[in-house]
Parts: sequence; C-alpha cells; structure tokens
Amino acid sequence: MLSDLASGLWAQFLGLNWVAVAQALLLLVLGLFLARLAARGVEKLVSSRFDVHGATITRRLVFYVLTGLVVATALHQLGFRLGVLLGAAGILTVAIGFASQTSASNLISGLFVLAERPFQIGDSIRVNDVVGEVLAVDLLSVKLRTFDNLFVRIPNETMMKSFVTNFSRFPIRRYDLQLGVAYGEDMARVQKLIESVAERNPLCLVEPRPQVIFQGFGSSSVDVQVSVWSRRENFLALRNSLPLEIKRAFDDEGVEIPFPHLSVYAGKHSGPLPVRQAQPEPSDKETPQ
Repeated sequence: MLSDLASGLWAQFLGLNWVAVAQALLLLVLGLFLARLAARGVEKLVSSRFDVHGATITRRLVFYVLTGLVVATALHQLGFRLGVLLGAAGILTVAIGFASQTSASNLISGLFVLAERPFQIGDSIRVNDVVGEVLAVDLLSVKLRTFDNLFVRIPNETMMKSFVTNFSRFPIRRYDLQLGVAYGEDMARVQKLIESVAERNPLCLVEPRPQVIFQGFGSSSVDVQVSVWSRRENFLALRNSLPLEIKRAFDDEGVEIPFPHLSVYAGKHSGPLPVRQAQPEPSDKETPQ
C-alpha cells in the first residue's frame, strides 16, 4: 500500500513540467525584486507632495498590488486557472471575516485612521495612558515607541474609541507652571520678576507673550500660573530650565515660597494661645526619701 502511494507520488513528481516551474520561480523572484524597486521609486516620487505617513502608505499599496500581480502571473505560468483561484480566495476571505470579527473591526477602523490622519509617523502622541513616538500606521494597528524605549502595539479599534493627544501637530506649545508665593509679598513685584526671568530665557517666545495668571488664595500662599510659549522642539528644555531660573531669582530677591502650615486663630480679641512644654515626672528612683 505504501509502496503504491510512494510510486504514485514519484510518478507525479516526474510528470511535472520543470521548465514551467523554473520559469514561474524566476518570474516570482524577479517580479518581487522589481515590485520592491518600483514601490521605493513611487515613495520618493510622492514624498515631495505628501508627508512621511502618506508616502509610506503609498509605497506599501504599490508593493502589495504589484506582488499580487506577480503571484497571479506565476500561478498562471504553472497552469492554474485564475478564475477558480479568485473564487476560492473570495470564499476564503468571507470565511475568515466571519471567523475573526475583531480583525475585521480593526481593519475598518484602520481605514478610518488612514483617512482621518490625526497623526503621522514620527509624531509624539498619547493614547489613554500610553505616550510615545509613532513608528508605523498599519491597517490593523498602530505601533509606538515609548520614551523609555518600549514597543507598544495598539489595535486600530482602540485608537478609534480612545482620546488621542498629538503633541507634534502644531509648531509651538505652551508650558504652564503652578507656583505659590507668601501672602506678605508684593504681587506686582513678583509678577515683574517672573516676567523678567521669562524674557531672559532664550527658549521663551516673545509672541505670544509670557503671562502670570492669578489662580486664587490658597491655604498658605497666593497661587499663580506662569504660562510661557516655546517651539515644539524646545519644550522639554524650557520645562527643565524655567522653574530653576524662577527659584534662583526668588532666592536672590528674597521672595518666599511658603510650605503648607496650620495657624490657630480664635479672633482679634483673643490673645495668642500659651504654649508650655511639659516636664517629665520623676521616677520612683529619683524621688527623695
């Protein structure tokens, strides 16, 4: 039985048209190489009109289309009927679609993400609690690299249902610094001091102008917000330098930054509460006889 099966397989193997097989393999290898070259050429051609995101999507689309044509031509060279293959592929696609509804949802969401283009490759974004740089935007997911060099894959369905913050969309950003000063300080003097520090910082933009905004009376301080603008690429350096410069200026000018404390006050007619330190009671050994 096994010998008959082996002999039948060997007969089919010998009956193959090896010339057609060699031509199909040569066509497949050469076609994939040319498809890759053509895709890269199209990417360079459209890079002057589109951004990195659009050029990458165009390159992948051209490569996939040309690869499909090459594979179909190679199968036709081997004697396969393309009509039967296309019908089987359609049935298989429908079956896979019903079997994997999550993948289909990610695929449809990916088309919306590609059409809406809320971000592009190289942008820094935040999705829920994940912050990182966009590495790739595919039909099923978005790949991010976090700032501590971790790889994160986010399904496109999650992208469509989440709040996405793009830190790289606009060329300038505003930095808000919250601080408090003591109630006894002259607020006009404090405001001029902060504005002079911001004007001396080369990373702060002149327009929009830096602002010192009154926030309210806190439990132990007058709370203000310092809002300054900088270019997007200088935001982190400004965030690290401005608080140190304001703290140094406050120390030089004697401006107090209070810490939270509690004062007990019973009204203007009452005097200060007496404070007496309790003395330890003598032990039995120390009691005089």
